Amino acid sequence: MNSLDNRGNLSFMERLFHLEEAQTNVKREILAGLTTFVSMAYILFVNPQVLGDSGMNKGSLFTATALTAVVGSVLMGILANYPIAIAPGLGDNAFFSYSVVIAMGIPWQTAMAGVFVASLIFLVLSLMKIREIVINAIPKDLKLAVAAGLGIFIAFVGLQGGGLITASKSSLVAIGSFANPTTWLTITGLLVTAILMARKIPGAIFIGMVFTTIAGLVTKLIPAPAHIVSGIPSLKPTFGVGVAHIADIKEPQLWAVVIIFLLVAFFDTAGTLIGLAEQVDIMQDKDGKMPRIGHALMADSISMVSGAVFGTTPPTAYVESSAGIAVGGRTGLTSITVGVLFALSMFFSPLLTVVTSNVTAPVLIIVGTLMAQSMKGIQWDRFEIALPAFLTIVGMPLTYNISYGIAFGFLVYPITMLAAGKRKEINPIMYGLFVVFVILLYIINILPKASLA
Repeated sequence: MNSLDNRGNLSFMERLFHLEEAQTNVKREILAGLTTFVSMAYILFVNPQVLGDSGMNKGSLFTATALTAVVGSVLMGILANYPIAIAPGLGDNAFFSYSVVIAMGIPWQTAMAGVFVASLIFLVLSLMKIREIVINAIPKDLKLAVAAGLGIFIAFVGLQGGGLITASKSSLVAIGSFANPTTWLTITGLLVTAILMARKIPGAIFIGMVFTTIAGLVTKLIPAPAHIVSGIPSLKPTFGVGVAHIADIKEPQLWAVVIIFLLVAFFDTAGTLIGLAEQVDIMQDKDGKMPRIGHALMADSISMVSGAVFGTTPPTAYVESSAGIAVGGRTGLTSITVGVLFALSMFFSPLLTVVTSNVTAPVLIIVGTLMAQSMKGIQWDRFEIALPAFLTIVGMPLTYNISYGIAFGFLVYPITMLAAGKRKEINPIMYGLFVVFVILLYIINILPKASLA
């Protein structure tokens, strides 16, 4: 035993993270944290890019993204002792900018108030363990379909932002112009990232972003930044805005937005936690369940509240944590290391100016691909399950609205299951969700048009 075990840092680390029990050490955990951070650092630039389309200040979003990742990852490490990092997720930010602010015409300040209210409800539901009950009631196939639909939607946004597809009056969408040099920047970045991913290079997505950015700077398709290191961007443009605009949530349409944020956040982290648990045997008990799952969900809930106050969309557990787990990460020290690195990253905000939509587009496409892999677990040979799953998946990108995709699947599922004589397989909670989505579709789609008639 090391001489520091009785009084020094190693003793503290052992007591807090149980390193010996997990068959790991401080060096390995820190290396795992670094690997996870490099793999998910792209969110520092992609989140401001996506949310910035709603009119929010990108500098403030950069800081809010980093701070939310710090809070979430550190809490996950301390409360649950899991090597899983938390940061604002892709999917929620796209829904916020493109479905709520742009499509529905809701000011981002009011939409952020919706996120804050949803986060408070989310925290209460987690404390009451209702979240676990509802998640368990939703069939696995629909959970997989939601993840896949989000992936395809995210990839669609990336294809648009990178210039690979464009709007068309005759066919709605069409292939982009290859005469545009920035489109080739996206293609190059996508191919390089794909090659790195195929070769299983740690941090492939982040390395691909760096390569695309350098290529854009060398070819002068991206203007060079005046500085690389600077002070931390002010959080003032977004801090507390959601709290200050709670009174704006009066219309039924806005409450529908709150519920959608709540539902999407409801499933994100739970699904990722379950998937990563399969990668780390030590995180499963004899019954195959995750110990301390309540602590992990609480870390997620608290980080969602803090993120809404900072001024960003709901955070989630990151699948990129699998990269750190792959190199030996087994305890919360890994996720705390990620949080520390996100804190240090706040001094590099000038790099935001070089991370254009052509740089982030390959990331969105690649992440979309990874999320779409969940389709392989769907029971496609059972039509009563295949149809609602399919409608969920295609509904998101084709309506350019995540909420519609989720609604399509959850509305059709009980109908097809009843028609197939599978009534006993339907959890009673699914009937309640059926009613919820009928009301949501009415509020979001029918009520606004009726008021204008």
